[in-house]
Amino acid sequence: MTPSPTADGGALSGDRRYEFRAIALLALGFGLVGLDRWLVMPLAPQIMRDLKLDYQDLGNLAAAVGLSWGVFAIVMGNLADRIGRRRIVIASVIGFSLLSGVSGLAGSLAMLMVARLAMGVAEGAYCPASYAAALDASRPERRGLNLGIIQGAFALFGLALGPIIATQLVAIVPSWRAVFQIVAVPGLVLAGAMFVVLRDPPRAARPAVTADPAPRASWRDVLARRNVRVAIPAIFCSMSGIFVLGAMTPVFLTDVVRLDGPQMGLVMSGLGFGGFVGQIALCGISDVIGRRPALVAAFLGGAAALAALVLTAHTPLPLFALLFLAAFCCCGANALLAGPVAGEAVPYTLSSTAMGLVVGLGEIFGGGIAPSIAGRIAVTTGLPTTLLTVSGVLVLGAVASITLIETAPRRGHGAARPETPAIAV
Repeated sequence: MTPSPTADGGALSGDRRYEFRAIALLALGFGLVGLDRWLVMPLAPQIMRDLKLDYQDLGNLAAAVGLSWGVFAIVMGNLADRIGRRRIVIASVIGFSLLSGVSGLAGSLAMLMVARLAMGVAEGAYCPASYAAALDASRPERRGLNLGIIQGAFALFGLALGPIIATQLVAIVPSWRAVFQIVAVPGLVLAGAMFVVLRDPPRAARPAVTADPAPRASWRDVLARRNVRVAIPAIFCSMSGIFVLGAMTPVFLTDVVRLDGPQMGLVMSGLGFGGFVGQIALCGISDVIGRRPALVAAFLGGAAALAALVLTAHTPLPLFALLFLAAFCCCGANALLAGPVAGEAVPYTLSSTAMGLVVGLGEIFGGGIAPSIAGRIAVTTGLPTTLLTVSGVLVLGAVASITLIETAPRRGHGAARPETPAIAV
């Protein structure tokens, strides 16, 4: 029996069986997004040797995905609100899976760059559409937890398990090219399962999706919400923490702390595992204590952990623990801002647009611009100063988060998401 439409977004949000199945599939999809995105890094030695690349080329490959991801998260989030989340989600999974296979066929830097740019388009489209599909499927009191589970899969598969999967596969297959082609297969299978399971709310439950061109005004309607305006600079801070940590911590550990390769690898695994746990736990905690206090605590905790990592830790175990905590806080804050904070700020008919705008701008700045700025600081003043600067940026994120309007349903707010997008708050 299909539940009747509700004010909280959903004709789907009362069906617990559907909720479980949809969240599981969407989480697996975002896990594959993380795996495909970060696969280049553990395979970099083989790719660089085969295609004759240098470190600058490798950095450009990473930036290309981030920039195209950010732009198309904004564009396709808006489109998903018009034509439905399901179409965008399934097409995106097929797209980035096929493009992973194409990456393995690249015979030059130019071809690999084009494949990675196109992959950013598909993955950027998946991000806001999958978040909005999760909101459609979730009961109000589980929105934060469910969105955390989906985003946590990105860190688990991409940053924690990805290097293990890549290095183990490349040891038993002919080359790095075969690894890309192997990891394309699960996505195609997943797309078939999504085709069977996922569904959009009936059109009657989505009044903003009409033949009238009025939805184009949704950008203004989305930006009229205070929480969206606050989430944008705040996510700049959390995204900067994630991507600068990923780029600069390995060389900090080897060049400044003087860890050897195996020790550095062990410590860096804290980034993936901390991010995975933080995205799920912090979003779930925010369902209970509220979005605003959870965010403020996360930003301040991340700033303290990062400062302690730079100033006090010199051996692997404390370094692992502090990096785990910093990633827990940064990734958790990012998941909250990109998911529940942005999604609950608007009517559910505009949730893809709002979440795509927030995560897209965050990706452009945090994934594309911030690492470049961090590299310049590292060259001029040193790696410790770079990481301490990020700690200060996280404090700014806490200051911004204080101004959020609370929307967590269990805190007596936002139990019903607004249906009219014209109210500016």
